[in-house]
Amino acid sequence: MTEDAIVHLNGEFMPIGEARVPVLDRGFIFGDGVYEVVPVYGRKPFRWAQHHARLVRSLGELRIDNPHDAQGWRGLVDELISRHPWNDQFVYLQVTRGVAKRDHAFPKGITPTVFAMTSPLPTVPAAQLEHGVAAISLPDQRWLRCDIKSVSLLGNVLARQSAVDAGAVECVMFRDGFLTEGSSSNIWMVKAGRVIAPPRDNRILEGIRYGLIQELCETQGLPFEIRPVTQAEVEAADELMLSSATKEVLAISSLDGRPVGSGAPGPVFRKLHAAYQQAKAAA
Repeated sequence: MTEDAIVHLNGEFMPIGEARVPVLDRGFIFGDGVYEVVPVYGRKPFRWAQHHARLVRSLGELRIDNPHDAQGWRGLVDELISRHPWNDQFVYLQVTRGVAKRDHAFPKGITPTVFAMTSPLPTVPAAQLEHGVAAISLPDQRWLRCDIKSVSLLGNVLARQSAVDAGAVECVMFRDGFLTEGSSSNIWMVKAGRVIAPPRDNRILEGIRYGLIQELCETQGLPFEIRPVTQAEVEAADELMLSSATKEVLAISSLDGRPVGSGAPGPVFRKLHAAYQQAKAAA
């Protein structure tokens, strides 16, 4: 992103180099805020209703006043998209509780800080689509409200850096012996042609692609199951996949240096990836 890229901050559009947030903003002091990342294809936000609903839910869970109604949020996103030349973008939205004297308790009578920016949507490398990506397994050491899309992401940052240090693209995390998710993605297991996902609960952030993958499995005739998944099952999977707003859906071809299944993207991944592209084109 260049210094003249336009961002939104508290009702105004400005070059990113001019955007300033007070040091007593609770997002800076406590990580007291939420965020959302929305992919944009052909200048249209993809699955906007689901992203907006998750943003509203996260704000409600942290008891932060929602600064915009549905129309206001969509207008902000559309205006931000229109101010940039890229057909495919990813929009980042962030809301913090606002600026107040440093105290852990919620302050009264303050206005939330609203920030939004957009960037070109990165293209998934062809080599990753063709050969899959490497991942490592890690214990999930994050807090127990992962269902809130909070800006407090240090646990995710440390997990992702562990993957980078190991030469991997992502990590696959486990809590008490059961699959949760990646550092910034949902994880899917395939066994005997069946796509299996961990439960939607407080231990994972239900990615927007969670619902989409379930829908695509239904349209493609792929059995889909939601249940607790053990680490032993993951290690014996026929296929593993990850999904996120920017990576879409990718095959995990190795875990901890050992091949997953055949060691190459499998037939379920191929089918879901093709269906994902069709969903994008139809949106």
